[in-house]
Amino acid sequence: MAQILLVEPDRLLARIYFDALTHAGHKVQICATAQAGIFCADDIKPDVVLLELQLVAHSGIEFLYEFRSYPDWQDIPVIITTNVPAEEFSGSWKLLRDQLKVSQYLYKPLTSLQRLLTTVTEYTTVPV
Repeated sequence: MAQILLVEPDRLLARIYFDALTHAGHKVQICATAQAGIFCADDIKPDVVLLELQLVAHSGIEFLYEFRSYPDWQDIPVIITTNVPAEEFSGSWKLLRDQLKVSQYLYKPLTSLQRLLTTVTEYTTVPV
């Protein structure tokens, strides 16, 4: 069981993800904004973060910069789940991967719940 921080402004989609992830045995904390996500991360100490890039007030990229500024959060996997096509970040993928340590980029319109669950499992399973 992993502790998951879900930063998702769409309430309906957040609920769908929450239900699927909790059914798979994970604990999930939903936050709708970047700032709420930072506060929640401090409270719950997530094992993985699921992050939408399009947030109100502060973007997902701003969240990542702040999140990665804390030493305790340097190695927590961040999986981007977004409606922004990967092509929009093709020139920035090196920054996302190397500096902001994004583990995976999932484009929502092409990502099934099963793919999301498989990806979360991939980053939360401790190797034996």
